[in-house]
Amino acid sequence: MTLTDTSLLTRSLFVGYDRRPVVGDMTFSLAPGDLMVLVGTNGSGKSTLLKTLAGMIAPLSGEVSVLGQKPGELPSRVAFLPQHPVSSHTLPLRAEDVVEMGRFAHLGLLKRSTHADRVIVDEAMERTGVHEFARKPLRDLSGGQQQRTHLAQVLARQAEVLLLDEPTAGLDVNGRQSVANLIAQERARGVTVVMATHEIADADSADTVMLLAQRVVAIGAPDAVLRDDYLRECFGFTQPH
Repeated sequence: MTLTDTSLLTRSLFVGYDRRPVVGDMTFSLAPGDLMVLVGTNGSGKSTLLKTLAGMIAPLSGEVSVLGQKPGELPSRVAFLPQHPVSSHTLPLRAEDVVEMGRFAHLGLLKRSTHADRVIVDEAMERTGVHEFARKPLRDLSGGQQQRTHLAQVLARQAEVLLLDEPTAGLDVNGRQSVANLIAQERARGVTVVMATHEIADADSADTVMLLAQRVVAIGAPDAVLRDDYLRECFGFTQPH
C-alpha cells in the first residue's frame, strides 16, 4: 500500500500519557473506505489510540500519519467524536447550534457560514434524526438525543477520516443499527472510519478488528480475530457473538 492510497498508517506505535505507555507496538494501515473497529473494556487503550490519531495527545514513540500528515494537522479533513463530548450545558445551545460547529474547521475564525454550509448541516441532522428537536436546548435532550446530535456534528464536518469513540454506547438495537447504516454510507463515499466499542457485534462488518487489553491481543479480519481464545484474553470471558 502506497502513501497515496493510505488514509492511516502506523508503525510500532506506542501511545499513552506522561511517558507511560497504555498500549504499544501497533502497526497497521487503512485505505479510503476501510473500517477498523477497536474492541476492549474501559481502560484497554481504545480512547488513547483515538486521541493520538486525532492529534489530541502526542505518540510516545513509533510512526503515525493521518492522510499523509501528522495527527491534528488536517482538522477540516479529520473528525473525532469523543466518548463524552464537551458542549457546555450552561450555555443556551440548541441542538442545531451544536451541529453547526461541525463546519467551524472549514470556516476558520473570520468566515461566516454560507447557504451551502446550512444545507450540509440540515442534511446531517436529517440523517441522524436530529431535525425533530433541532431548536431544543441541548441540556433538555435525552442522552440518546444528545449522542445523535454530536454524531450529526461529526458528519457535518464532511471529513475523510472519522474517529468514533463508543458511538453506540447506551443505544438500543435500532439505534446501533442506525449508527451502522451511517458508517456504511460514509464508507461508500470513501471515508475511513476507526470506531472504538465494547460490543463485539459492532465489529462484524469491519475490515480490520483490533482487540485491546492494554496491549494488542489480536489484529486482523473479524473471522480471524473474534475467536473465543482471543476474546477471553481481551475480556476475561467469552462474550456472546
